[in-house]
Amino acid sequence: MRLIAGLQPVREALRAHGDALLEVLIENSASPQLDALCRFVNARGAKLRRVGRDELDRLAKGARHQGALAYANPLALLDESTITGRDDFLGLALDELEDPQNFGAITRTAVAFGVDCILFPESHSAPLSPAMFRASAGAVEHAKLSRVRKLPDTLRRLSDEAVQVVGLAMEADKELADLDLTLPTIIVVGAEGKGLRRGVKQACTVLGKLPMPGPIASLNASVAAALAMYEVLRQRRGTSAPSPAVETGEDGEDFPAGDGDD
Repeated sequence: MRLIAGLQPVREALRAHGDALLEVLIENSASPQLDALCRFVNARGAKLRRVGRDELDRLAKGARHQGALAYANPLALLDESTITGRDDFLGLALDELEDPQNFGAITRTAVAFGVDCILFPESHSAPLSPAMFRASAGAVEHAKLSRVRKLPDTLRRLSDEAVQVVGLAMEADKELADLDLTLPTIIVVGAEGKGLRRGVKQACTVLGKLPMPGPIASLNASVAAALAMYEVLRQRRGTSAPSPAVETGEDGEDFPAGDGDD
């Protein structure tokens, strides 16, 4: 059983799973946000229970819940053997990214950009934890995640299947804009401070870098991943870029796509 804490994570879990959620617990105090969430729970057919703040605090075990918790089944992960590159394939691979905040932020961006899969290694990776779920603001409920045993082996298999494996590396000769990202592509992002491991670099088809003419030589991993995914979509849409959307709850409540939990 998995605990989901926070307004936006619970909303996204309801969108993704509806009445498959085991239970949703909402604080029994008067609040427009909590009342709207209750209506959404009922519209999605999930089991709802109103409880006191003290009970939520106890069940949350230190997580910042904002008056809302949900219990769900464990996340269903993709079997890596089922991941194959079609013509418009776009994947993301995270090489030993151990910060749950970055993992969650990257997951949210990947879902927003319609990424087909997010690969991460079994070891030396941030766990699928409440901290990661919260950092994704609930996007993890829609993500196509795959935990792989040996990331270089999986990347080589995808390369053999005509997927372009692009590693982000500061020492690359070419910028991402100089690569043909309209091809089936998986972007590989390394951990901050370490970058890509040697074996992972060797499994890449090509290395690419982001243009950084300023005095800063590196970016946060989640920012670098977002810029790389943006460049892929920019090329695939010509010169146009994806625009932010407003998500509409199924109970008629509007939640901006960028709505966080703060």
